[in-house]
Amino acid sequence: MQIKPLGDNVLVKQIKADEVTSFGLVLPDKDEKKAEAEVVAVGPGKLLENGQRSNMEVKVGDKVLLKNWGGEKVELNKEEYKIVSQDDILAVIQ
Repeated sequence: MQIKPLGDNVLVKQIKADEVTSFGLVLPDKDEKKAEAEVVAVGPGKLLENGQRSNMEVKVGDKVLLKNWGGEKVELNKEEYKIVSQDDILAVIQ
């Protein structure tokens, strides 16, 4: 099964925030998510009044920064994803 976003929606997988101690030990138990995510799937673009579609500014594989509160959580094959509007994406990390 796959998820294909509609309109200007984007499917992303958020990157978990690892806690690092002052001496470099990584503590991965926290379930906090960073505002950073990887784009997994992209919709075709918002349908405009003139019948055309808007251009999507992100593509599959892009690393992006998200608004903390936006989007809908979904689960597929025991993996957690988030569907966000392109407007909820603040920046592409280069």
